[in-house]
Amino acid sequence: MRVGLIGLGAMGWPMAANLYKNNLLALVNNRSHEKAMAFSSEFPCQVSEDLSEFAECNVVVTCVSADEDVLALVDTLKTLLKPDSIIIDCSTIKSVTAKTAASRLDEKQLHFIDAPVTGGTEGAKAATLGIMVGAEEEPFHRVIPVLQAMGKTIEHMGPVGSGQATKAANQIACAGINQAVTEALAFAQAHDLPMAKVIQVLNSGAAGNWFLEKRGPTMINDEFPLGFKVSLHAKDLKICQDMAAQFDARLPTVEMTLIHYDRLMNQEDGDKDISALFQLKRDLFKR
Repeated sequence: MRVGLIGLGAMGWPMAANLYKNNLLALVNNRSHEKAMAFSSEFPCQVSEDLSEFAECNVVVTCVSADEDVLALVDTLKTLLKPDSIIIDCSTIKSVTAKTAASRLDEKQLHFIDAPVTGGTEGAKAATLGIMVGAEEEPFHRVIPVLQAMGKTIEHMGPVGSGQATKAANQIACAGINQAVTEALAFAQAHDLPMAKVIQVLNSGAAGNWFLEKRGPTMINDEFPLGFKVSLHAKDLKICQDMAAQFDARLPTVEMTLIHYDRLMNQEDGDKDISALFQLKRDLFKR
């Protein structure tokens, strides 16, 4: 199996590193060529000057930011890859975009797998990501070793598009958790409670969750180490809104979170971790 990866961002870099450590990675590409060269200096592999070099790969992993970027890559790669090759897209895009990509590849006897991930940069580095897969059975089983090199929980959710629908549900839940945890901690802090103990006791019961455990101790120290950017979560939540609109449904938690994220981005905090929402919640309690 010859695997190439396109997109060495905050998630793509550690995912590529884990593919390399599992002797699967042959080739990388990034919009910024300098970043690809920096990766290859740490994890010796081929860096593509041009996407035509991916013609020798039978599996290509993509991890980019936007729907149009995924479709542009698909349109290029479908002219290069050999029949029966597979594209695994780990970006977060609309379910309908994944289906469109699959349709375009099917014309060339190529396979598309939507495989968005959850677990943040920590999960990407530790290869403990949760991966939600939308795919046909045969290509999915063929790339299980690739997915296992990047993640711990691999779930086949159904046909193409199902992975992205599952990721949308995940992003809605993350918005609600972010709202609840940051608000609760701001409330506790305003009441002069011992915050380390608050986090410990809340996390031991029904309020316990990953975000509280991992981000609580940093946000109360006014630190927001990057796991998932505000601007990227905002992009994902707009995808959730578009998907809900098919049912004439509104998502109140998503709507409020987007208002708050707009405020953070307007004060140039869009590149901070989503736990930076704590800054706004804390301001609610200023006397």
